[in-house]
Amino acid sequence: MESVTASGQKREEGAATASSRLLQLSDRINGWSEKLLFVLMLAMIFFTTIQVVFRVFFTAFSWTEEITCFLLFFASLVGASVAFKRGSHIAVTFVVQRLPGAVQKALAIGVHLLGMLFFAVIAIYGTLLMGTESQQLSPGLQIPMFWIYVAFPVMGAVIILHLLAGIRQTIGKA
Repeated sequence: MESVTASGQKREEGAATASSRLLQLSDRINGWSEKLLFVLMLAMIFFTTIQVVFRVFFTAFSWTEEITCFLLFFASLVGASVAFKRGSHIAVTFVVQRLPGAVQKALAIGVHLLGMLFFAVIAIYGTLLMGTESQQLSPGLQIPMFWIYVAFPVMGAVIILHLLAGIRQTIGKA
């Protein structure tokens, strides 16, 4: 009987270690994402300011508008990953809060699973888009669009990681 209890305890400790590693990885990636988001926003402000100044006083650069759009695209995806990690994405909770705790937990896990499905589709089709559009160049910067579309699978995977960590936290709650 003791060997069964010991092996069960070892399994639980192993699962707890794995889930704690998952949460640590999610936290670490979120820390990097928050720093990246800050840099992206500063870069957007910088290039938009250059665009306005040169449009008013000189001849406008053709590439500053394009780089600002790309930065906004990246900032939106990185911001979405930070929002999913923090749990600050849009949610209607007034009905859920009136349900019993077990139902709330099941709904939270279901929402996380649906989110994972959605971002898996984004990642998969983003990967396909990277392949089909890899030879196309952006009009202003003349960079391969592959480098723009790589954000879909990367940020899709990051958000899926955050959602997995969220499921683990939900299961771990009393």
